[in-house]
Amino acid sequence: MIGSGGMTDAVVREVDAALNAHSLIKVRVLSDDRVERETMLATLSDRLGAAPVQHLGKMLLLWRPLPPKAEAPRDERKPGPRMVKIVKFGKSATHRPQVKKVRVMGNERVTDGGLVKRAKVRHASVKKQSQDR
Repeated sequence: MIGSGGMTDAVVREVDAALNAHSLIKVRVLSDDRVERETMLATLSDRLGAAPVQHLGKMLLLWRPLPPKAEAPRDERKPGPRMVKIVKFGKSATHRPQVKKVRVMGNERVTDGGLVKRAKVRHASVKKQSQDR
């Protein structure tokens, strides 16, 4: 919202932060002068590199594409927990199957019977280990 103080550097910084977070924003201007609102829209779009979408009454719409987010490297991290749906069928065909959602951690696995067990380390044979070296 741009109040009676007009467009200050603090307002421009807040609009820039909102555009970085949301890409499309509405800015309410409390001024009654239409020409002043149009100049504010043009000034904001020029200073921030945004596209003026619409000027509707006292509302200004600005758009700027979101900047690409830098992802942190996750090489050293193990897989995190995941939700698994376990379906157990009843003994009779007329009964509904039991559906249960289970949280499986990175070091766990789901067996064929629907139990959650700690994953075992798979050992390679001595013959394969000697070939790798």
